[in-house]
Amino acid sequence: MTISIETNVIVSLWWKDHASNAVAAALLDRAQRQGSLIVCGAVYAELVADPKQNPESLGAFLNDSRIAVEWQFNEEDWREAGRACRGYVRRRWASSGGFSRRILADFVIGAHAQVRGYSLLTTDEKNYQAAFPKLKIFAN
Repeated sequence: MTISIETNVIVSLWWKDHASNAVAAALLDRAQRQGSLIVCGAVYAELVADPKQNPESLGAFLNDSRIAVEWQFNEEDWREAGRACRGYVRRRWASSGGFSRRILADFVIGAHAQVRGYSLLTTDEKNYQAAFPKLKIFAN
């Protein structure tokens, strides 16, 4: 089994006093025992953008955690990300929620996992399931 990790899980691990730190650590530990771990290029970009990180420290963290980076995206990934984002925007407008509060990277991350048949390790299960009903979520 391949498990794709979304950004918030790793950020929660870095911030020891974050409310979801313990949950993220437990999820990562369990995931490491159940399959191979990856992040897509969009997650890598979000992580390296953290002001407390740099490519070297991020690379060391990923290596120590046995997390590979999948850099390649294909046409199907982009189409699925756009479809999911469009659905989210339509749901927001229909519920009088107004403008989008999520960023495109969230949909790219979900699409990458779904198109490849990976499970997604996330602390944001509700939003990913709404956007990607077929996506397998790696949960508690």
